[in-house]
Amino acid sequence: MAGVAGRVERRSGISLWRQIADQIRQAIGSGEFDEKLPPEMTLAERFGVNRHTVRGAISALVQEGVLRAEQGRGTFIERKQRLAYPIGARTRFSEGLQGQAKDRRGILLAHAIEPADQRTIVALGLTEGDKVVRLETLSEADGRPISRATSFFPGERFPGIEKLYAQSGSVTTALKSFDVVDYFRRSTLISARHASDADLADLRLSPGAIVIATVYTNVDPDERPIQFSETRFAADLVELSVS
Repeated sequence: MAGVAGRVERRSGISLWRQIADQIRQAIGSGEFDEKLPPEMTLAERFGVNRHTVRGAISALVQEGVLRAEQGRGTFIERKQRLAYPIGARTRFSEGLQGQAKDRRGILLAHAIEPADQRTIVALGLTEGDKVVRLETLSEADGRPISRATSFFPGERFPGIEKLYAQSGSVTTALKSFDVVDYFRRSTLISARHASDADLADLRLSPGAIVIATVYTNVDPDERPIQFSETRFAADLVELSVS
């Protein structure tokens, strides 16, 4: 356990179990642990907490798929390789995970027709008062949710896109119904942050989990903006490859 910091800050505003979970995650990422975690009592002594707090940290990491608990045997490290998701000029969810996941699908969680806010107006080249179609979507790979997105489409150009997406589970397929046979990524901003309550629930993460957020604009072949989105990826499941 020498490589793990082994210290928790009791007045940091971050729960002790979350701090411990993050330190265990770092140790796993650095290769410090082999196949199995030390016993709970050993971890409790290391971090200066009780076993209940350690158990909470381990439970969170089990829920996130980082660890696997086996009754009577201990807690083991899941050696699942992250999905590599490419970010490029022609980013597509299904194509990006081809060969890594057998079943890939998108789910419509919610939708609304609403006035575009200032950020969306700028991104989509709209004017004050223009309406957009907002889609809240969840993307799964082999039954595991890996990303949650909020997307905006110009309402006048794409009326009813929510129904087409609900039927196909694909933005690309839905856009083809509007004669958008191809589109390109104009810009992408990438950041990391703690997951929101909605993302925690839909991505099946524990409180305090980290998501990788991408904010991007897609344009058609005529350079007309067609989609402005923010996608949040579960950081333990996906790594982004920018080309």
